[in-house]
Amino acid sequence: FGKTLFIPLFFGLLIAMILYPVCKWLEQKRFPKSVAITLCLLIVALLFAGIALLLIWQISMFRQDAPELIKKLRVAVQDAAQWIEGSFGLNTSNWVQQSIGGIGSVAKMVINNMLDTFFMLFLIPIYTALFLYHRRVFVQFLRQIIGAQHKDKLELMLPKIIDTYFNYIKGMMLVYLIVGVLNSIGLLALGIEHAVLFGMLCAIMTIIPYVGIVVSALLPISVAWLSTGSVWYPLGVVAVFAVVQYLEANVIFPKVVGIQLNVSTWAMLVAVIAGGVLWGVSGMVLFIPLAALLKLATDYVEEWEPLNDLLGRNA
Repeated sequence: FGKTLFIPLFFGLLIAMILYPVCKWLEQKRFPKSVAITLCLLIVALLFAGIALLLIWQISMFRQDAPELIKKLRVAVQDAAQWIEGSFGLNTSNWVQQSIGGIGSVAKMVINNMLDTFFMLFLIPIYTALFLYHRRVFVQFLRQIIGAQHKDKLELMLPKIIDTYFNYIKGMMLVYLIVGVLNSIGLLALGIEHAVLFGMLCAIMTIIPYVGIVVSALLPISVAWLSTGSVWYPLGVVAVFAVVQYLEANVIFPKVVGIQLNVSTWAMLVAVIAGGVLWGVSGMVLFIPLAALLKLATDYVEEWEPLNDLLGRNA
């Protein structure tokens, strides 16, 4: 019920926490607060604009091949239906019509959700700017509600949490870039069309643990199979993503990021599922950093030690 308020609000808070060290550094260089915040938001806008332009350029190229791929998909669905009817004697005519019509239904759903997405994208930078501009008010609010007995812990906890989270996100952005480049190189080596689009899309989708890479890999796997008609190319795509994911987990992430938020796999999986149930894809993206921030906060509060043990990797 409240996701229209809370999704952009929490995105704005997280982005404000990431931008705070940059904003503070600019203010120390004698920039006015409003100018420093504007420059920070401009940096984020340019970063997202660059990614968006790359994806739009690749999508525009992909659209040229989309009609032919849809035709092949329809033929493949009908062939599969005929095989099922011949092998098991099941009537699949309704299933075929629903599967083919489902493509249009998904497209309509995406269009209907675009207005809500644009509204939230409009609110997120506003919330981010307001969080940064009035940050002292919010910190004072925290001091008042936790009481004098925890004031010293708050003064120690807030800078540490922001510094840790800032360095973690900075490292993860570089990881996503490296993974996207490696994905694209691997798909180009296989001769898969639109390799840059699929490589970067799969890298961005890994922001959703476990689920993101599986969902995003389905598109290049399907395109490889439909465009070549061979099972070896989809298997090659799976192999590329598997190797890159192994390198990301065991080599790239430890070397580039280094900082571990030490959130258990159980807690991350619960956060992903709970976020998806409550707020869809936005919730799946948001609940992971919120769980990580909660884990960081419990490191400094003795009364929250049971929650710290539940969220952390203590085994």
